[in-house]
Amino acid sequence: MLLPRRHFLGSSLLLLGNTLTEALATPLHRWTDPALLQTIKAPTPPVQFVDVARQAGLTIPNVWGGIDHKRSIIEAKGSGLAFYDFDHDGWLDIYLTNGNRLGTEWPTGKAPTAHLYKNNRDGTFTDITEGSGLGITGWQTGVCVGDYNNDGLDDLFCCFWGQNRLMRNHGDGTFTDVTKQAGLLQDRVRWGAGCTFLDYNRDGHLDLFVCNYLKLDPSEIPPAADTHFCQWKGVPILCGPRGLPADTNLLYRNNGDGTFTDVSEKSGILKPGPRYSITAVSYDFDNDGWPDIYIAVDSQPSILFRNNHDGTFTDIAVAAGCAYSEGGREQAGMGVAVGDYDCDGNFDIFKTNFADDTSNLYHNDGKASFTDLTTDAGTSVNDQFVAWGCGFLDIDNDGWQDIMQVNGHVYPEIDSYHFNQTFKNPRLVYRNLGNGRFKDVSAQMGPGIAQRFSSRGAAFGDYDNDGGMDALILNMNDVPSLLRNTGVASGNWIKLKLIGTHCNRTAIGARARVTTGKHTQMDEVHSGTSVMSQSDLRLHFGLGQAGFADTIEIIWPTTGKSEKFTHIKANQILTIREGQGIIATVPGSPRKPA
Repeated sequence: MLLPRRHFLGSSLLLLGNTLTEALATPLHRWTDPALLQTIKAPTPPVQFVDVARQAGLTIPNVWGGIDHKRSIIEAKGSGLAFYDFDHDGWLDIYLTNGNRLGTEWPTGKAPTAHLYKNNRDGTFTDITEGSGLGITGWQTGVCVGDYNNDGLDDLFCCFWGQNRLMRNHGDGTFTDVTKQAGLLQDRVRWGAGCTFLDYNRDGHLDLFVCNYLKLDPSEIPPAADTHFCQWKGVPILCGPRGLPADTNLLYRNNGDGTFTDVSEKSGILKPGPRYSITAVSYDFDNDGWPDIYIAVDSQPSILFRNNHDGTFTDIAVAAGCAYSEGGREQAGMGVAVGDYDCDGNFDIFKTNFADDTSNLYHNDGKASFTDLTTDAGTSVNDQFVAWGCGFLDIDNDGWQDIMQVNGHVYPEIDSYHFNQTFKNPRLVYRNLGNGRFKDVSAQMGPGIAQRFSSRGAAFGDYDNDGGMDALILNMNDVPSLLRNTGVASGNWIKLKLIGTHCNRTAIGARARVTTGKHTQMDEVHSGTSVMSQSDLRLHFGLGQAGFADTIEIIWPTTGKSEKFTHIKANQILTIREGQGIIATVPGSPRKPA
């Protein structure tokens, strides 16, 4: 049975002003009392994040616009990345996007490109970009993963400022650009941002939703000598997004033959009009068995598309309470995390925003009706950062999802001024206290959280298969960060790799419920999230000190049928194929200290 937060770490807890014996004698219900929680301190934090990127072989820096000065909004936005098991060997590989510099002509072979790294299963990665077909130069902003043709291999959709690309995965480290053949070629320059694969009509084939940020013609980029500028707090800076024309989102229906049809207008996706959309995620927010879509929008109301079950969607964000801030203001939405943080059976939303504002924590009260609990839940304590990638992840495996957020300002020029803000920022971790509240524990989480970068995309997953959730972070004009979770004292866990047969092969939209004692957690396989990024497609659940999951239930998205498994041993990775049950079990790798 799961114990309330911090109690399962009883061997390492000290109660300030009391003895350990008195602490352990405290009734269990009091461990969720906020006043008591404030008096508890772990002398050695159970979880530390250490940046091991260079040791792991991730040494190629990101290139994205000017370093000390940025003259166009394209230079400020940055991009995402992916934890992505492209060869289905059970180990997370890495896909890193890349950008460019305005007005730069690169020597042959020196231009920045995207990179694919294969996991060597020993904590290191090998760059296998050459010959993969993925070494593309351009302003690549977003990425999402899904098996669009149901051949058993997860493909890549790559968003660009210019032309998006659908890269078909051959499973051997090579990819083919099938954008034109698939019907996804655009006839003009567009700025694709986030994307997500989903099966919106439940026909077993993955459809595709694409965010387009704003209309930016390359010929309209101001020259380096241009003295026109906008202002932020009196600082001369680049212009946008306000004042620049927003673009519209797109929905492509999968025809089941390797091609797509643009159904944006027919489906109602165009009805909200142009928006500065950045990141899209798809989950069943109202528990009706049909996937909905939430979009973080910059400087305008965010969007929640409810699936009407007939091929159309309706934007209900305003009525649902997740379009604006708690005070009814438009916000500069960047990233999105979705999770059932209080384990009440409804998916909640965490959305990151610009500086001088807090991130939002929208609590799902049921049937996709949300209340902004940012202040009440304790996640409003930081407002000095421009926040980007984010995720709900159980960092210490106690069965309650915590929050990680990465930050980075968009104006390098502010470092010359005396603001309470800087271009490079630390990361944030909010620990879930198990009672609907969170606590900022960033200062206790180790050097990987404290280090400062101007970060953008973030992906979350267990790259070394040791049961600790790690983080992959894109740092603008720097090498990436690979934050290894060194929580050797953390709780038990279970991880699920789901494979569809009647539903799409990636099993996007499949829902898992894991019950231990009276505690039930829930998650769905999802494509895209964070900021323009892709996290591990496997579902991870912390089990605390429980040695077994009492029940695991999978609900498959096309048929709605469920499968149940009981008394499943902890600390292993299960592969479950629709209709065939558990087809493989792999024990977790040993946990290693920093």
